[in-house]
Amino acid sequence: MSAKYFSIANGPQFQSLMYRPLYWFGGNGDVTLNENLSLALPPQYSPDGSSVTITLKNYMWSDGRPVTTRDLQFWQNLVSANKAIWAAYSPGEYPDNVTGMTINGPTSITFTLSQAYGSYFFTYNELSQITPLPQHVWDKESVNGAVGDYDMTPAGAEAVYKFLDAQASSLSTYGSNPLWQVVNGPWRLKFFDTRGRVKMVPNAMYSGPVKPTLTEFDEVPFTQDTTEFNLLKGGASGVNAVDYGYLPAADAPQKDALMGLGYRVEPWTGWTIHFIAENYANPATGSIFNQLYFRQAMQELIDQRTFIDRAYGGYAYPTYGPVPLKPSSRFVDSFQQSNPYPYDPGMAVSLLRAHGWKVEPGGTSTCLTPGTGANLCGSGVAAGAQASFKVDYPSGQTALDAEMAQLKTDYARAGINISLHSAPLNSIFSDDAPCMAGQPCTWDMLVSAWTYAPDYYPTGDELWATGAGANLNSFSDPTMDQLIANTEKSNDLSALYAYQDYAARQLPVMWTPTPYFQLNAINNQLRGTDPFDPLIQIYPENWHWS
Repeated sequence: MSAKYFSIANGPQFQSLMYRPLYWFGGNGDVTLNENLSLALPPQYSPDGSSVTITLKNYMWSDGRPVTTRDLQFWQNLVSANKAIWAAYSPGEYPDNVTGMTINGPTSITFTLSQAYGSYFFTYNELSQITPLPQHVWDKESVNGAVGDYDMTPAGAEAVYKFLDAQASSLSTYGSNPLWQVVNGPWRLKFFDTRGRVKMVPNAMYSGPVKPTLTEFDEVPFTQDTTEFNLLKGGASGVNAVDYGYLPAADAPQKDALMGLGYRVEPWTGWTIHFIAENYANPATGSIFNQLYFRQAMQELIDQRTFIDRAYGGYAYPTYGPVPLKPSSRFVDSFQQSNPYPYDPGMAVSLLRAHGWKVEPGGTSTCLTPGTGANLCGSGVAAGAQASFKVDYPSGQTALDAEMAQLKTDYARAGINISLHSAPLNSIFSDDAPCMAGQPCTWDMLVSAWTYAPDYYPTGDELWATGAGANLNSFSDPTMDQLIANTEKSNDLSALYAYQDYAARQLPVMWTPTPYFQLNAINNQLRGTDPFDPLIQIYPENWHWS
Protein backbone atom coordinates (compact mmCIF):
# COMPACT_ATOMS: atom_id res chain seq x y z
CA MET A 1 0.00 0.00 0.00
CA SER A 2 1.14 3.52 -0.73
CA ALA A 3 0.97 6.13 2.03
CA LYS A 4 -2.40 7.28 0.71
CA TYR A 5 -4.00 3.91 1.54
CA PHE A 6 -1.82 2.84 4.50
CA SER A 7 -4.51 2.66 7.17
CA ILE A 8 -6.09 0.44 9.77
CA ALA A 9 -9.29 0.29 7.71
CA ASN A 10 -7.41 -1.11 4.71
CA GLY A 11 -4.93 -3.29 6.59
CA PRO A 12 -5.75 -5.20 9.76
CA GLN A 13 -9.52 -4.67 9.53
CA PHE A 14 -9.94 -5.60 5.87
CA GLN A 15 -6.98 -7.12 4.06
CA SER A 16 -5.81 -9.36 6.93
CA LEU A 17 -9.21 -11.04 7.16
CA MET A 18 -8.60 -12.48 3.68
CA TYR A 19 -4.81 -12.47 3.26
CA ARG A 20 -2.90 -13.57 6.32
CA PRO A 21 0.57 -12.11 6.96
CA LEU A 22 3.45 -14.54 7.25
CA TYR A 23 3.76 -13.85 10.99
CA TRP A 24 0.85 -12.82 13.16
CA PHE A 25 1.33 -10.58 16.17
CA GLY A 26 -1.17 -9.89 18.92
CA GLY A 27 -4.44 -11.67 19.59
CA ASN A 28 -4.01 -12.16 23.31
CA GLY A 29 -4.36 -8.55 24.38
CA ASP A 30 -0.63 -7.87 24.12
CA VAL A 31 2.07 -7.11 21.56
CA THR A 32 3.82 -10.44 21.00
CA LEU A 33 4.41 -12.96 18.23
CA ASN A 34 1.39 -15.24 17.97
CA GLU A 35 2.85 -18.56 16.88
CA ASN A 36 -0.56 -20.22 16.74
CA LEU A 37 -1.94 -17.88 14.07
CA SER A 38 1.25 -17.46 12.03
CA LEU A 39 1.58 -19.13 8.63
CA ALA A 40 5.11 -20.26 9.49
CA LEU A 41 7.06 -21.73 12.36
CA PRO A 42 9.17 -19.27 14.39
CA PRO A 43 12.08 -17.98 12.26
CA GLN A 44 15.48 -19.57 12.72
CA TYR A 45 18.46 -17.19 12.59
CA SER A 46 22.02 -18.18 11.84
CA PRO A 47 24.41 -17.88 14.81
CA ASP A 48 25.88 -14.64 13.44
CA GLY A 49 22.45 -13.12 12.63
CA SER A 50 23.26 -12.71 8.93
CA SER A 51 20.54 -15.03 7.60
CA VAL A 52 17.15 -16.37 8.59
CA THR A 53 15.28 -19.49 7.53
CA ILE A 54 11.48 -19.65 7.40
CA THR A 55 9.50 -22.88 7.35
CA LEU A 56 5.87 -22.67 6.25
CA LYS A 57 3.06 -24.57 7.90
CA ASN A 58 0.46 -26.44 5.87
CA TYR A 59 -1.85 -23.64 4.70
CA MET A 60 -4.04 -23.69 1.60
CA TRP A 61 -5.40 -21.07 -0.76
CA SER A 62 -9.17 -21.10 -1.15
CA ASP A 63 -8.85 -22.76 -4.59
CA GLY A 64 -7.12 -25.76 -3.00
CA ARG A 65 -3.53 -24.85 -3.94
CA PRO A 66 -0.95 -24.87 -1.10
CA VAL A 67 0.72 -21.71 0.19
CA THR A 68 4.37 -22.20 -0.78
CA THR A 69 7.68 -20.38 -0.79
CA ARG A 70 6.89 -19.31 -4.37
CA ASP A 71 4.19 -17.07 -2.87
CA LEU A 72 6.79 -15.57 -0.53
CA GLN A 73 9.18 -15.08 -3.41
CA PHE A 74 6.41 -13.40 -5.41
CA TRP A 75 5.77 -10.94 -2.58
CA GLN A 76 9.47 -10.25 -2.20
CA ASN A 77 9.96 -9.59 -5.90
CA LEU A 78 6.98 -7.23 -6.11
CA VAL A 79 8.04 -5.25 -3.04
CA SER A 80 11.67 -5.01 -4.15
CA ALA A 81 10.76 -3.71 -7.61
CA ASN A 82 8.11 -1.26 -6.39
CA LYS A 83 9.46 -0.22 -2.99
CA ALA A 84 9.51 3.50 -3.78
CA ILE A 85 5.71 3.76 -3.54
CA TRP A 86 5.35 1.48 -0.50
CA ALA A 87 4.41 3.33 2.70
CA ALA A 88 6.36 0.87 4.87
CA TYR A 89 9.60 1.42 2.96
CA SER A 90 12.62 3.00 4.66
CA PRO A 91 15.82 3.14 2.56
CA GLY A 92 18.34 0.50 3.61
CA GLU A 93 15.76 -1.48 5.53
CA TYR A 94 13.28 -4.07 4.30
CA PRO A 95 13.33 -5.14 1.49
CA ASP A 96 16.80 -3.66 0.87
CA ASN A 97 18.30 -5.59 3.76
CA VAL A 98 17.32 -8.93 2.21
CA THR A 99 20.20 -9.37 -0.23
CA GLY A 100 19.44 -12.92 -1.33
CA MET A 101 16.80 -15.65 -1.31
CA THR A 102 17.43 -19.39 -1.36
CA ILE A 103 14.42 -21.61 -2.01
CA ASN A 104 15.16 -24.75 -0.03
CA GLY A 105 11.88 -26.36 -1.07
CA PRO A 106 8.15 -25.58 -1.26
CA THR A 107 7.98 -24.95 2.50
CA SER A 108 11.46 -23.60 3.34
CA ILE A 109 13.19 -20.38 2.31
CA THR A 110 16.36 -18.67 3.55
CA PHE A 111 16.89 -14.91 3.40
CA THR A 112 20.46 -13.62 3.34
CA LEU A 113 20.65 -10.31 5.20
CA SER A 114 22.77 -7.25 4.51
CA GLN A 115 24.22 -7.29 8.03
CA ALA A 116 23.83 -9.00 11.37
CA TYR A 117 20.47 -8.04 12.89
CA GLY A 118 18.96 -8.58 16.27
CA SER A 119 16.38 -11.32 15.93
CA TYR A 120 13.85 -9.33 17.94
CA PHE A 121 13.93 -6.35 15.58
CA PHE A 122 14.08 -8.37 12.38
CA THR A 123 11.18 -10.62 13.37
CA TYR A 124 8.93 -7.88 14.75
CA ASN A 125 9.65 -5.19 12.16
CA GLU A 126 10.87 -6.87 8.99
CA LEU A 127 9.50 -10.39 8.67
CA SER A 128 6.26 -8.92 10.02
CA GLN A 129 5.96 -6.95 6.76
CA ILE A 130 5.62 -10.05 4.58
CA THR A 131 2.28 -11.27 3.25
CA PRO A 132 2.36 -14.32 0.93
CA LEU A 133 0.47 -13.55 -2.28
CA PRO A 134 -1.21 -16.08 -4.62
CA GLN A 135 1.44 -16.15 -7.36
CA HIS A 136 -0.49 -18.72 -9.37
CA VAL A 137 -3.37 -16.20 -9.73
CA TRP A 138 -1.80 -12.73 -9.54
CA ASP A 139 1.40 -13.07 -11.61
CA LYS A 140 -0.17 -11.40 -14.66
CA GLU A 141 0.38 -8.25 -16.68
CA SER A 142 -3.15 -7.87 -18.07
CA VAL A 143 -6.70 -9.06 -17.46
CA ASN A 144 -6.68 -11.57 -20.31
CA GLY A 145 -2.98 -12.40 -20.11
CA ALA A 146 -1.72 -15.78 -18.94
CA VAL A 147 -0.23 -16.30 -15.50
CA GLY A 148 3.54 -16.58 -15.76
CA ASP A 149 6.74 -15.87 -13.87
CA TYR A 150 6.89 -12.20 -14.79
CA ASP A 151 7.90 -11.20 -11.28
CA MET A 152 11.28 -12.87 -11.68
CA THR A 153 12.66 -9.76 -13.43
CA PRO A 154 12.40 -6.20 -12.04
CA ALA A 155 10.68 -4.99 -15.20
CA GLY A 156 8.18 -7.83 -15.03
CA ALA A 157 7.53 -7.22 -11.34
CA GLU A 158 6.84 -3.56 -12.09
CA ALA A 159 4.38 -4.53 -14.84
CA VAL A 160 2.60 -7.02 -12.57
CA TYR A 161 2.30 -4.45 -9.81
CA LYS A 162 1.01 -1.82 -12.24
CA PHE A 163 -1.70 -4.26 -13.39
CA LEU A 164 -2.68 -5.27 -9.84
CA ASP A 165 -2.72 -1.67 -8.65
CA ALA A 166 -5.02 -0.70 -11.50
CA GLN A 167 -7.35 -3.56 -10.61
CA ALA A 168 -7.28 -2.54 -6.95
CA SER A 169 -8.25 1.01 -7.94
CA SER A 170 -11.52 -0.26 -9.42
CA LEU A 171 -13.60 -0.30 -6.25
CA SER A 172 -16.82 -1.09 -8.04
CA THR A 173 -15.45 -4.49 -9.16
CA TYR A 174 -14.02 -5.66 -5.82
CA GLY A 175 -16.85 -8.06 -5.14
CA SER A 176 -16.74 -9.66 -8.61
CA ASN A 177 -13.06 -9.57 -9.63
CA PRO A 178 -11.74 -13.17 -9.57
CA LEU A 179 -8.31 -11.90 -8.47
CA TRP A 180 -9.65 -11.11 -5.01
CA GLN A 181 -11.48 -14.42 -4.55
CA VAL A 182 -8.40 -16.59 -3.98
CA VAL A 183 -7.53 -16.05 -0.31
CA ASN A 184 -5.87 -17.90 2.55
CA GLY A 185 -7.55 -16.16 5.50
CA PRO A 186 -10.73 -17.15 7.33
CA TRP A 187 -12.90 -14.86 5.19
CA ARG A 188 -13.50 -14.15 1.51
CA LEU A 189 -15.19 -11.19 -0.12
CA LYS A 190 -18.85 -11.53 -1.06
CA PHE A 191 -19.76 -7.88 -1.69
CA PHE A 192 -18.06 -4.48 -1.82
CA ASP A 193 -19.29 -1.13 -3.09
CA THR A 194 -17.75 2.28 -3.65
CA ARG A 195 -19.15 3.56 -0.36
CA GLY A 196 -17.05 1.00 1.47
CA ARG A 197 -19.81 -1.41 2.47
CA VAL A 198 -18.30 -4.88 2.86
CA LYS A 199 -19.83 -8.33 3.16
CA MET A 200 -17.67 -11.37 3.83
CA VAL A 201 -18.42 -15.07 4.14
CA PRO A 202 -16.30 -17.91 5.53
CA ASN A 203 -13.47 -19.35 3.46
CA ALA A 204 -14.27 -23.05 3.53
CA MET A 205 -10.60 -23.90 2.83
CA TYR A 206 -9.15 -21.89 5.72
CA SER A 207 -6.33 -23.88 7.32
CA GLY A 208 -6.03 -21.91 10.57
CA PRO A 209 -6.91 -23.12 14.05
CA VAL A 210 -10.26 -21.28 14.37
CA LYS A 211 -12.92 -21.59 11.64
CA PRO A 212 -15.72 -18.99 11.40
CA THR A 213 -19.12 -19.98 12.74
CA LEU A 214 -20.93 -16.81 11.63
CA THR A 215 -22.47 -17.26 8.19
CA GLU A 216 -21.69 -13.67 7.19
CA PHE A 217 -19.72 -10.73 8.50
CA ASP A 218 -20.50 -7.18 7.31
CA GLU A 219 -18.60 -3.92 7.69
CA VAL A 220 -20.67 -0.73 7.60
CA PRO A 221 -19.06 2.65 6.78
CA PHE A 222 -19.95 5.97 8.39
CA THR A 223 -18.67 9.44 7.53
CA GLN A 224 -19.84 10.97 10.81
CA ASP A 225 -19.66 9.73 14.40
CA THR A 226 -23.15 11.07 14.99
CA THR A 227 -24.67 8.89 12.26
CA GLU A 228 -23.17 5.73 13.72
CA PHE A 229 -24.23 6.70 17.24
CA ASN A 230 -27.80 7.40 16.15
CA LEU A 231 -27.99 3.85 14.78
CA LEU A 232 -26.71 2.45 18.09
CA LYS A 233 -29.40 4.39 19.93
CA GLY A 234 -31.95 2.29 18.06
CA GLY A 235 -30.90 -0.59 20.32
CA ALA A 236 -29.05 -3.85 19.78
CA SER A 237 -32.23 -5.54 18.61
CA GLY A 238 -33.38 -2.69 16.35
CA VAL A 239 -33.81 -2.74 12.57
CA ASN A 240 -30.41 -2.66 10.83
CA ALA A 241 -28.74 -2.70 14.26
CA VAL A 242 -24.95 -2.64 14.48
CA ASP A 243 -23.75 -5.60 16.55
CA TYR A 244 -20.21 -4.32 17.07
CA GLY A 245 -19.97 -0.54 16.97
CA TYR A 246 -18.43 2.26 18.97
CA LEU A 247 -19.52 5.01 21.32
CA PRO A 248 -17.97 8.32 20.17
CA ALA A 249 -15.75 9.84 22.85
CA ALA A 250 -17.82 13.02 22.84
CA ASP A 251 -20.87 10.92 23.79
CA ALA A 252 -19.15 8.97 26.57
CA PRO A 253 -21.57 10.38 29.20
CA GLN A 254 -24.32 8.37 27.48
CA LYS A 255 -22.56 5.09 28.20
CA ASP A 256 -25.15 3.92 30.74
CA ALA A 257 -28.04 4.70 28.40
CA LEU A 258 -26.41 2.67 25.64
CA MET A 259 -25.85 -0.24 28.01
CA GLY A 260 -29.57 -0.16 28.72
CA LEU A 261 -30.21 -0.73 25.01
CA GLY A 262 -28.52 -4.13 24.93
CA TYR A 263 -24.85 -3.18 24.51
CA ARG A 264 -21.79 -3.56 26.68
CA VAL A 265 -19.33 -0.66 26.41
CA GLU A 266 -15.61 -1.31 26.89
CA PRO A 267 -12.53 0.74 25.94
CA TRP A 268 -10.12 -0.61 23.32
CA THR A 269 -6.49 0.37 23.78
CA GLY A 270 -4.34 0.49 20.65
CA TRP A 271 -0.56 0.19 20.21
CA THR A 272 -0.87 3.75 18.99
CA ILE A 273 0.39 7.31 19.35
CA HIS A 274 -1.31 10.55 18.29
CA PHE A 275 0.53 13.68 17.21
CA ILE A 276 0.55 16.80 15.05
CA ALA A 277 3.16 16.70 12.29
CA GLU A 278 4.81 19.96 11.22
CA ASN A 279 5.93 20.20 7.60
CA TYR A 280 9.69 20.75 7.72
CA ALA A 281 9.80 20.95 3.92
CA ASN A 282 7.31 23.81 3.62
CA PRO A 283 9.25 26.62 1.89
CA ALA A 284 7.41 29.31 3.87
CA THR A 285 7.09 27.86 7.38
CA GLY A 286 9.49 24.92 7.47
CA SER A 287 12.37 27.04 8.74
CA ILE A 288 10.31 27.97 11.81
CA PHE A 289 9.42 24.34 12.54
CA ASN A 290 13.09 23.40 12.22
CA GLN A 291 13.89 25.43 15.37
CA LEU A 292 13.86 23.18 18.43
CA TYR A 293 13.00 26.04 20.79
CA PHE A 294 9.89 26.79 18.71
CA ARG A 295 8.79 23.17 18.82
CA GLN A 296 9.36 23.16 22.57
CA ALA A 297 7.17 26.24 22.93
CA MET A 298 4.42 24.65 20.84
CA GLN A 299 4.56 21.48 22.94
CA GLU A 300 4.38 23.44 26.19
CA LEU A 301 1.16 25.03 24.94
CA ILE A 302 -0.60 21.67 24.52
CA ASP A 303 -2.76 21.06 27.60
CA GLN A 304 -3.11 17.30 27.30
CA ARG A 305 -5.01 16.88 30.57
CA THR A 306 -7.70 19.37 29.53
CA PHE A 307 -7.95 17.74 26.10
CA ILE A 308 -8.47 14.36 27.76
CA ASP A 309 -11.12 15.60 30.18
CA ARG A 310 -13.08 17.96 27.94
CA ALA A 311 -12.76 16.50 24.46
CA TYR A 312 -12.61 12.80 25.26
CA GLY A 313 -14.58 12.54 28.48
CA GLY A 314 -11.58 10.93 30.18
CA TYR A 315 -11.27 8.16 27.54
CA ALA A 316 -7.77 9.08 26.40
CA TYR A 317 -4.28 9.16 27.86
CA PRO A 318 -1.20 11.33 27.36
CA THR A 319 1.47 10.93 24.69
CA TYR A 320 4.94 12.10 25.71
CA GLY A 321 7.09 10.46 23.06
CA PRO A 322 7.25 7.87 20.29
CA VAL A 323 6.42 4.78 22.37
CA PRO A 324 2.80 4.30 23.52
CA LEU A 325 2.17 4.56 27.26
CA LYS A 326 -0.63 2.00 26.91
CA PRO A 327 -0.93 -0.92 26.94
CA SER A 328 1.78 -1.21 29.58
CA SER A 329 4.94 -2.72 28.16
CA ARG A 330 8.66 -2.98 28.79
CA PHE A 331 9.26 -0.92 25.65
CA VAL A 332 8.59 2.46 27.32
CA ASP A 333 11.10 3.88 29.81
CA SER A 334 10.78 6.16 32.82
CA PHE A 335 12.06 9.33 31.13
CA GLN A 336 9.37 9.35 28.48
CA GLN A 337 6.71 8.63 31.09
CA SER A 338 7.89 11.68 33.09
CA ASN A 339 6.47 14.17 30.54
CA PRO A 340 9.53 16.16 29.39
CA TYR A 341 7.44 19.17 28.27
CA PRO A 342 4.48 19.72 30.62
CA TYR A 343 1.86 22.35 29.84
CA ASP A 344 3.39 25.74 30.70
CA PRO A 345 2.23 28.80 28.67
CA GLY A 346 4.55 31.08 30.63
CA MET A 347 7.58 29.01 29.70
CA ALA A 348 6.45 28.92 26.07
CA VAL A 349 6.20 32.72 25.94
CA SER A 350 9.61 33.07 27.60
CA LEU A 351 11.20 30.70 25.08
CA LEU A 352 9.89 32.68 22.13
CA ARG A 353 10.94 36.02 23.58
CA ALA A 354 14.38 34.64 24.43
CA HIS A 355 14.84 33.73 20.76
CA GLY A 356 13.99 37.05 19.16
CA TRP A 357 10.20 36.86 18.82
CA LYS A 358 7.81 39.69 19.54
CA VAL A 359 5.06 37.78 21.32
CA GLU A 360 1.50 38.99 20.79
CA PRO A 361 -0.91 36.98 22.99
CA GLY A 362 -4.24 36.76 21.21
CA GLY A 363 -2.63 38.02 18.02
CA THR A 364 0.22 36.82 15.82
CA SER A 365 3.80 36.74 17.08
CA THR A 366 6.56 37.80 14.68
CA CYS A 367 10.31 37.32 14.40
CA LEU A 368 11.89 40.58 15.60
CA THR A 369 15.60 39.69 15.50
CA PRO A 370 16.56 37.17 12.81
CA GLY A 371 19.83 35.31 12.78
CA THR A 372 21.51 32.15 13.99
CA GLY A 373 22.80 33.24 17.39
CA ALA A 374 21.61 31.78 20.65
CA ASN A 375 19.09 34.57 21.24
CA LEU A 376 17.91 34.96 17.66
CA CYS A 377 15.06 33.48 15.61
CA GLY A 378 17.23 30.84 13.92
CA SER A 379 18.47 29.76 10.53
CA GLY A 380 16.15 30.64 7.65
CA VAL A 381 13.63 32.56 9.78
CA ALA A 382 13.31 36.02 8.24
CA ALA A 383 12.56 39.26 10.03
CA GLY A 384 8.80 39.66 10.27
CA ALA A 385 8.12 35.94 9.86
CA GLN A 386 4.76 35.19 11.42
CA ALA A 387 3.77 32.39 13.77
CA SER A 388 0.69 31.69 11.67
CA PHE A 389 -0.10 28.17 10.46
CA LYS A 390 -2.92 26.08 9.05
CA VAL A 391 -3.74 22.83 10.85
CA ASP A 392 -5.40 20.09 8.79
CA TYR A 393 -7.33 17.34 10.55
CA PRO A 394 -9.84 14.58 9.69
CA SER A 395 -13.49 15.58 9.82
CA GLY A 396 -16.42 13.73 11.33
CA GLN A 397 -15.08 13.36 14.89
CA THR A 398 -16.75 15.60 17.44
CA ALA A 399 -14.08 14.96 20.06
CA LEU A 400 -11.32 15.94 17.64
CA ASP A 401 -13.23 19.11 16.74
CA ALA A 402 -13.28 19.99 20.44
CA GLU A 403 -9.58 19.19 20.83
CA MET A 404 -8.64 21.42 17.89
CA ALA A 405 -10.76 24.30 19.22
CA GLN A 406 -8.94 24.04 22.56
CA LEU A 407 -5.58 23.89 20.77
CA LYS A 408 -6.38 27.13 18.93
CA THR A 409 -7.20 28.80 22.25
CA ASP A 410 -4.05 27.54 23.96
CA TYR A 411 -1.72 28.45 21.08
CA ALA A 412 -3.16 31.97 21.05
CA ARG A 413 -1.73 32.47 24.56
CA ALA A 414 1.69 32.84 22.94
CA GLY A 415 0.54 34.50 19.75
CA ILE A 416 0.72 31.33 17.68
CA ASN A 417 -2.20 31.82 15.34
CA ILE A 418 -3.59 28.62 13.82
CA SER A 419 -6.42 28.26 11.34
CA LEU A 420 -8.30 24.98 11.44
CA HIS A 421 -9.25 23.00 8.35
CA SER A 422 -11.07 19.67 8.46
CA ALA A 423 -11.78 17.30 5.56
CA PRO A 424 -12.40 13.56 5.03
CA LEU A 425 -9.43 11.39 6.03
CA ASN A 426 -8.55 10.22 2.51
CA SER A 427 -8.58 13.82 1.28
CA ILE A 428 -6.34 14.99 4.12
CA PHE A 429 -3.69 12.35 3.52
CA SER A 430 -3.86 12.83 -0.23
CA ASP A 431 -3.33 16.59 -0.01
CA ASP A 432 -0.78 16.51 2.81
CA ALA A 433 1.63 14.08 1.22
CA PRO A 434 5.43 14.24 1.65
CA CYS A 435 6.81 17.18 -0.30
CA MET A 436 8.65 16.35 -3.51
CA ALA A 437 11.19 18.47 -5.37
CA GLY A 438 9.61 20.57 -8.11
CA GLN A 439 6.07 20.19 -6.76
CA PRO A 440 3.98 22.68 -4.75
CA CYS A 441 4.19 22.15 -1.00
CA THR A 442 1.79 24.27 1.03
CA TRP A 443 0.55 22.36 4.06
CA ASP A 444 1.79 23.44 7.50
CA MET A 445 0.56 21.05 10.19
CA LEU A 446 -1.33 17.76 10.07
CA VAL A 447 -3.14 15.91 12.84
CA SER A 448 -2.14 12.27 12.54
CA ALA A 449 -1.67 8.99 14.37
CA TRP A 450 0.41 5.87 14.07
CA THR A 451 -0.33 2.32 15.08
CA TYR A 452 2.84 0.25 15.28
CA ALA A 453 1.82 -2.33 12.73
CA PRO A 454 3.30 -4.09 10.91
CA ASP A 455 6.40 -2.60 12.59
CA TYR A 456 5.55 -3.78 16.09
CA TYR A 457 8.89 -2.97 17.71
CA PRO A 458 8.50 0.83 18.18
CA THR A 459 11.81 1.98 16.73
CA GLY A 460 10.54 4.76 14.46
CA ASP A 461 12.30 3.35 11.41
CA GLU A 462 9.23 3.90 9.24
CA LEU A 463 8.17 7.18 10.83
CA TRP A 464 11.18 9.46 11.29
CA ALA A 465 14.17 7.85 9.61
CA THR A 466 15.32 10.14 6.81
CA GLY A 467 13.41 9.23 3.65
CA ALA A 468 11.09 6.71 5.33
CA GLY A 469 7.87 6.04 3.43
CA ALA A 470 5.58 7.24 6.23
CA ASN A 471 7.78 10.25 7.10
CA LEU A 472 5.08 12.61 5.86
CA ASN A 473 6.60 15.75 7.38
CA SER A 474 10.14 15.24 5.96
CA PHE A 475 11.84 15.15 9.35
CA SER A 476 15.57 14.48 9.09
CA ASP A 477 18.12 14.26 11.90
CA PRO A 478 21.41 12.31 11.58
CA THR A 479 21.49 11.59 15.32
CA MET A 480 17.97 10.21 15.19
CA ASP A 481 18.92 8.08 12.18
CA GLN A 482 21.85 6.60 14.09
CA LEU A 483 19.81 5.92 17.22
CA ILE A 484 17.15 4.20 15.13
CA ALA A 485 19.85 2.11 13.44
CA ASN A 486 21.18 1.09 16.87
CA THR A 487 17.79 -0.34 17.87
CA GLU A 488 17.97 -2.70 14.90
CA LYS A 489 21.25 -4.37 15.79
CA SER A 490 20.51 -5.73 19.23
CA ASN A 491 17.75 -7.02 21.45
CA ASP A 492 19.09 -4.82 24.25
CA LEU A 493 16.27 -2.45 25.17
CA SER A 494 18.78 0.23 26.18
CA ALA A 495 19.12 1.14 22.49
CA LEU A 496 15.34 1.56 22.23
CA TYR A 497 15.35 3.70 25.37
CA ALA A 498 18.11 5.96 24.01
CA TYR A 499 16.17 6.48 20.79
CA GLN A 500 12.84 7.24 22.48
CA ASP A 501 14.42 9.66 24.96
CA TYR A 502 16.05 11.60 22.14
CA ALA A 503 12.80 11.70 20.17
CA ALA A 504 10.87 12.83 23.25
CA ARG A 505 13.33 15.72 23.66
CA GLN A 506 13.71 16.65 19.98
CA LEU A 507 10.00 16.63 19.16
CA PRO A 508 9.86 15.46 15.53
CA VAL A 509 6.11 16.09 15.98
CA MET A 510 3.87 17.63 18.63
CA TRP A 511 2.65 14.94 21.02
CA THR A 512 -1.10 15.00 21.67
CA PRO A 513 -3.38 12.77 23.77
CA THR A 514 -4.05 9.32 22.40
CA PRO A 515 -7.72 8.41 22.73
CA TYR A 516 -8.63 4.81 23.19
CA PHE A 517 -8.93 3.40 19.71
CA GLN A 518 -12.62 3.29 20.39
CA LEU A 519 -15.17 2.63 23.08
CA ASN A 520 -16.50 -0.68 21.84
CA ALA A 521 -20.27 -1.00 21.88
CA ILE A 522 -20.98 -4.71 21.50
CA ASN A 523 -24.29 -6.54 21.44
CA ASN A 524 -24.64 -8.38 24.75
CA GLN A 525 -25.42 -11.58 22.85
CA LEU A 526 -22.23 -11.49 20.75
CA ARG A 527 -19.40 -13.50 22.32
CA GLY A 528 -15.77 -14.20 21.53
CA THR A 529 -14.78 -10.57 21.00
CA ASP A 530 -12.37 -10.33 23.96
CA PRO A 531 -9.56 -9.65 24.60
CA PHE A 532 -9.24 -6.60 22.39
CA ASP A 533 -6.11 -6.64 20.29
CA PRO A 534 -3.86 -3.56 20.82
CA LEU A 535 -2.73 -3.96 17.20
CA ILE A 536 -6.33 -3.10 16.20
CA GLN A 537 -6.93 -6.43 14.50
CA ILE A 538 -10.36 -8.02 14.61
CA TYR A 539 -11.17 -11.71 14.81
CA PRO A 540 -14.75 -12.25 13.59
CA GLU A 541 -13.89 -15.93 13.10
CA ASN A 542 -13.88 -16.12 16.91
CA TRP A 543 -17.27 -14.48 17.31
CA HIS A 544 -20.47 -16.38 17.99
CA TRP A 545 -23.97 -15.79 19.32
CA SER A 546 -24.82 -16.86 22.81
